[in-house]
Amino acid sequence: MNPAFGARWGLPAAVFSLKALAAALLATYISFAIGLERPYWAFLTSYIVAAPLAGAVISKALFRVIGTFIGAAAAVIMVPPLAHSPELLTLAIAFWLGLCVFVSLLERTPRGYAFVLAGYTAVLIVLPAVNTPGEIFVDASLRVQEITIGILCGSLMHGVVFPNSVSAFLLGRIAMMLRDAERWTRDSLELEPDASVEAERRRLAQDVTELHNLSIHLPYETSRPAPRVRAVRALQDQLSLLMPLGAAVADRVAILREREALTPEAEGLLADTRTWLDTMDGPREERERVADALKFRAAALEPDFTPEADWDELLQLSLGARLSSLIDAHLDCRDLADQLGTLDRKPVSPRIPRLLEGRRNRELHRDYAGALRAGAGAAITIIVGCILWIGSGWHDGASAVMLAGVFLALFSASDNPLLPLWMFFWGTLIASLLGMLYAFAILPRIDGFPELALTLAPPLLVLGSLMHSPRFAGIALPALLGMGSPFIIAVRYNDNFVSFTNGALAQLIGVLFAIVMARLLQSAGLEHAIRRTLRAGWRDIAGRSNLMGPPDVRGWINRMLDRIALLSPRLALSGKAPGEPLYDVLRDLRTGVAIGELRQLRLDLPPQRSAPLTAVLAQVGEYYRRLEPDERTPAEPALLVDIDRALHVFARDEDRSIRRHAALALVALRRNLFPEAADLKGIS
Repeated sequence: MNPAFGARWGLPAAVFSLKALAAALLATYISFAIGLERPYWAFLTSYIVAAPLAGAVISKALFRVIGTFIGAAAAVIMVPPLAHSPELLTLAIAFWLGLCVFVSLLERTPRGYAFVLAGYTAVLIVLPAVNTPGEIFVDASLRVQEITIGILCGSLMHGVVFPNSVSAFLLGRIAMMLRDAERWTRDSLELEPDASVEAERRRLAQDVTELHNLSIHLPYETSRPAPRVRAVRALQDQLSLLMPLGAAVADRVAILREREALTPEAEGLLADTRTWLDTMDGPREERERVADALKFRAAALEPDFTPEADWDELLQLSLGARLSSLIDAHLDCRDLADQLGTLDRKPVSPRIPRLLEGRRNRELHRDYAGALRAGAGAAITIIVGCILWIGSGWHDGASAVMLAGVFLALFSASDNPLLPLWMFFWGTLIASLLGMLYAFAILPRIDGFPELALTLAPPLLVLGSLMHSPRFAGIALPALLGMGSPFIIAVRYNDNFVSFTNGALAQLIGVLFAIVMARLLQSAGLEHAIRRTLRAGWRDIAGRSNLMGPPDVRGWINRMLDRIALLSPRLALSGKAPGEPLYDVLRDLRTGVAIGELRQLRLDLPPQRSAPLTAVLAQVGEYYRRLEPDERTPAEPALLVDIDRALHVFARDEDRSIRRHAALALVALRRNLFPEAADLKGIS
């Protein structure tokens, strides 16, 4: 069947919902059969682990099992020595949750969920056991058993029964990413690019981040042989190169046109490159043949860098070199995509072994201050909640505090946690009404597990289908979790309406308390996050300028693209126009690449020949060290003088390769830091 036809009629959502229902019923039946105390935990967990992609379910299942065991162990360690000191126990569980949230936000991959789970599993075990500390080991072991059964049943159904392949989804996304990247480059090479280039640029940064997150699930693929993670990492590297190279070429085209120095040969080459990008789906041999011809023409555009060279010639040199590198990067992306599509270790191209050499994990931005803020927010929520709970004397208040802590932990990575929290509130309200209907109107009329399964199936199937859609999942998931009420998923029927009402009220108050705490603790968090992200890039540039070792250009590009992917939605949420801040970050990205090129050149030269580069790098570091987000001050004119002096010095170097590499890096630095500067300063 055509996948598009099936998606149109909701077939994937229906299959997903059926598998989720089967997993939940299987987990519940096993829990009933072996006499577990709270079988609803197995039911709840089976829905929590549900995901459309098989590999994602398996990988997250492993992380969840690890997190559950760690959280249970922490609970068992904390409670006995602190059982008679509620204040210290509250501080201990708050500190543990805050620490786990902090670490999870630094581990910005699906593996980070293991830390979140370790944090809130301890909360789920400790707070209900405050009145019975002597049974903490039994409680912890039962929770681990119940949660593990739910994880295993969910993994079995979603990972083995009609599994949706992560590999197939990944390859489909790669094909779309390449088309987007080629369209962005083609649009960037237009003599007059339109405003849509900016949006395409942001999407490319987000695509690279998505590719990284998907690749983590590949080792857990169950439905087909998975592509090699190393090849995916190599593709990430090449996709990451496209943004600084494409932006540099677009900049050189714009300034040469402004100076009326863009030659007819260059215009023809740009047009032919755009045509080549439109035909990338063709045979690889033809793609490579045309690329070689284009790179030969790009090399012919490069004038020799001599003391007589003017600024126009340096810009033409930069245009030819960067365009050739851009063509190479697109060619590498297509070769790597072909390699991934074969699912074979035999190289599809002689370029593949070089591209796979030394591949490693992608460098991601780490926001230590933001992680500390979120961890402290989760800890404060537990402390304040426990004070209110104990002070009120409300027995079910423990559930409200417990849920508030869980929600703050779950949504700590969100730039706007209020939106998912409100969706959780409405979903919980729907679940409370459904739960009341089932607990007191339907369940008294049924007998046995088969009848329970049949009566639960209609709402669970509907909610499961809605959960498959990102648009409705925020409400459908809490509604599903509400159907796992201890008054519904229980071995014995309980008709205590007061207890049910107290429990439902505690859940709603827990969500509202989380909303209040999120508003109080994170009201200014978004603006601070934007400022921290900008400062992090500037600190990186300042630090990179002074390092003497080999530059890690790929790691730098990856971190900056990750920052662009983080900034784009944050700027949109803050109400600011994303154009200028993101343009500045992209310019900083190109500056960091130029710094890496200068540092590598400095390593290749003896100290007496590299002295002009050291002076330039030192001033660049000082400039970025002084920058503040509120006002981006221009660089000092003395830095422009040092850049031009270095250009004049290297123009006289006897080695043509050294002259070329110095010119490319220094021209890039000059264009990034002094875009309004015209001709070279006359320096004797």
